Amino acid sequence: MTSKIIFCGCTESGLDVLNFLISKKIEISQIISLDHDQSIQHKVSGYASYIDVAKKFSIPIYFPKEYSLKNSQDLNFFEKNNFDLLIVGGWQRLIPENILKCIKIGGIGFHGSSEFLPKGRGRSPVNWSIIEGKDRFILHAFLMTPGVDDGDILQHEIFDITQWDTCKTIYYKISIVQKQILEKLIPKLLSNNFERHSQTGEPTFYPKRTPDDGLIDWSKSMIKIHNFVRALTRPYPGAFTYQKNYRINIWSAQPFDTKIIYQSRFGEVVEKFSTGDFVVNCKDGLLLITDYDGEVNVGDLLSSSP
Repeated sequence: MTSKIIFCGCTESGLDVLNFLISKKIEISQIISLDHDQSIQHKVSGYASYIDVAKKFSIPIYFPKEYSLKNSQDLNFFEKNNFDLLIVGGWQRLIPENILKCIKIGGIGFHGSSEFLPKGRGRSPVNWSIIEGKDRFILHAFLMTPGVDDGDILQHEIFDITQWDTCKTIYYKISIVQKQILEKLIPKLLSNNFERHSQTGEPTFYPKRTPDDGLIDWSKSMIKIHNFVRALTRPYPGAFTYQKNYRINIWSAQPFDTKIIYQSRFGEVVEKFSTGDFVVNCKDGLLLITDYDGEVNVGDLLSSSP
């Protein structure tokens, strides 16, 4: 009898993983995702529609009553279908205990940060890892529980966070590693031939980030501001600043120079080129802004309030 696998996701990275599993002849019995209106309602960063892939491969798709899956209609869906395995790829909510109990083998979740679990549990670990200037990311596959990233570890892989990475490219790497892990792990889980180990040590938790947390503090160092921008760029709402009463969204920046000196204030625009790129004076160097929304001119002071 064929095992029943349900894939749960609503983001671009999850869609990449789903397409990979299908290409590897891993049979997906059902997809659970959000429709476009639900993605707007819940402000899902990096949302992708799964409707086309569902139609292409004739996989039934279920849109839950609630993103939290706490509605009785959503529980009835899981109870009725008797799934063997749940794979979660890009679902920014915890899976309720009563639904996990409906899954024969269990659910595979992923979580990563710069530290081994239980360090670095919680929200926005990709963003926090870049903001903190970390140089590695450890992605864990674990058996899901109702708690926050506290299930038994099935496998982990480590990859670099380089100076060129942004939150977008880190998600590319996460997608690659998820594919590699799942291709090997799913057959082991379905045949009950897998190892697991519990998390040990004192856990730490990253706090939730909101769009308002993207406000740039120009009193910080050039490198910290650069890390902040690349941590919050697309598909997230982005880092931002103000020029007078106007908001300037900054999507891409790079450390520019530490030897050229301007007698200017921190956060002041000291050069603007014909391309539109501009240079901001920071306390320990110059930052080049190469992608932004808004209008600035030489002499403008970028600030942390309107």
